[in-house]
Amino acid sequence: MTIFDQYFYNVFNHYKPKLKQKASSVATTYISLLQSVICFVLGSFFAAFFSNMHVDAMSSSKAWTLFVICCIIIYFKNWIQYSGKKRKVLNAKTMGKIPNRNIWFLWSLPIIGLGLGIIILQAV
Repeated sequence: MTIFDQYFYNVFNHYKPKLKQKASSVATTYISLLQSVICFVLGSFFAAFFSNMHVDAMSSSKAWTLFVICCIIIYFKNWIQYSGKKRKVLNAKTMGKIPNRNIWFLWSLPIIGLGLGIIILQAV
């Protein structure tokens, strides 16, 4: 089980008593957002690195288009992965085995990552 699976189930289990059937979509959106922010941080790091190395590999508009396509692919991958049989099987196997994380910590990860990506992007 990956760290993303653990974060998914922490968010899912937190919102399950309150939102019932929407908990899965909230958790899927959270994981997609977290993975997209990680992609954004890596992309901004490589953009700053290649800019300082004077490598002109891709234009800015093409890079943003690639990022949007990557985000769409991430969302659909997570939607397929966590809405089907695999989620139910993993949920049954891992009931009580996942360390419980604070929901404020989980929601602060994408915000901190977004801030870090914007700071790195200032170097371009």
